Amino acid sequence: MSALIGARNTDTGQIFFPLPLNQADNIEPFPLASRGTVWTYTVQRFPPKSPYLGPTDIETFKPYIVAYVELPGQTMVESRLTGVEPEDVKIGMEVELAVIPLDPDAPVAEQKLIHAFKPV
Repeated sequence: MSALIGARNTDTGQIFFPLPLNQADNIEPFPLASRGTVWTYTVQRFPPKSPYLGPTDIETFKPYIVAYVELPGQTMVESRLTGVEPEDVKIGMEVELAVIPLDPDAPVAEQKLIHAFKPV
């Protein structure tokens, strides 16, 4: 994955994510930076409620990190972090865009891929 596609307001220059499905005339697609820094984060330690599509069995659920990643000069993106343990995450750490399966235990043909960020 080379870039997330956000949106830019052509009147104000404001950049945001995600790109709305129903775009106004003054909103255009805008490629976001692939690197940023962790602004803040939390750890999801139990399966979320519906409509969550990942593993929900309490016995096999694996906690994951959710962060706000600041893309300098652009916007913040809410995203999972990958490739790092919760105790090793630091606010301000540099991260880069990655792609991960929503449910790594699902058969390959059924996997849904999502964006994430990993330490640089």
